[in-house]
Amino acid sequence: MTDLDHAAALDTLETGYGRLTDVVTGLSEAELMRPTGCAGWAVTDVLYHQLLDAQRALVAFATPVTEPPDRDDVTYWAAFAPQPGEAGSRARAGAAAHARFVRVAASAYLPGSLARVWSETAAAVCRAARACPAAAVATQGHVLRPADFTATLAVETAVHYLDLTVNLPAAPPPDPASLALVRRVLDGLLGSALPASWDDASAAVKGTGRVPLADGDRAALGPLAERLPLFT
Repeated sequence: MTDLDHAAALDTLETGYGRLTDVVTGLSEAELMRPTGCAGWAVTDVLYHQLLDAQRALVAFATPVTEPPDRDDVTYWAAFAPQPGEAGSRARAGAAAHARFVRVAASAYLPGSLARVWSETAAAVCRAARACPAAAVATQGHVLRPADFTATLAVETAVHYLDLTVNLPAAPPPDPASLALVRRVLDGLLGSALPASWDDASAAVKGTGRVPLADGDRAALGPLAERLPLFT
C-alpha cells in the first residue's frame, strides 16, 4: 500500500463529516425514519451510530500513548470481517445488542436535536484531529498513528453515508476522496485490487456486503469472491 497522506486524510474526514451534516440537517421526522442500507436501521439510527463513533474519536484524540502502533488504516478493519463458528455467533449477538441499543437511544431524540448534537460533535472531532500532537493514539484496544486513525473515521463515515442516503434522493453523491479511502482498505484487506469495472461506490457496497455479488462480479473476482465481504 502507498503511504497515507495525513493532511489529505484530515481534509477527507472534514469533508465527509461536513457532507453528512448537510444531509441530516433539517430532515423531517418522516425522513429520519426512512430505511437505510443497514438492514433494520432507519436514518436516525445510522446517524446515532455515527455520533457514537465521533464520540469515540474525541476520546481517542485525547488519549496519546507511547506504545508503537499495532494497526494501520487497513489492518484496523480486519477485526470487522465476518467470523465463522462460535466467534461469528458472538459477533452477531454483539451486533444485535448494539442495534437494539442504537434504536432505543436514537428514538429518545426530538427531530432535529440528534442532527444538532452530531453537527457539534463532528466539528469538534475535526478540530481535535488537526490539533492532535501525539505520535500514536489508542482506541478499541489498539494503537494507531493519528493519520491512520483519521482515515478509519473517514472510511466509517463514507460507508455509512452510502447507507444513510439510500432513500434520500436529494442527497449529494458521496465524497470521492472518502470512497477512495474505502477502496484502499478493501484492496488492502483482499491483497488484490477489486475489479476495475467497479466504481468506488460499487466497491464500497459490494466489498462490505451491502449489495450481493452478481454472477459477473464473481467471475471477475474468481476464487477471491469467497472472501467478500471484507468488513461489515
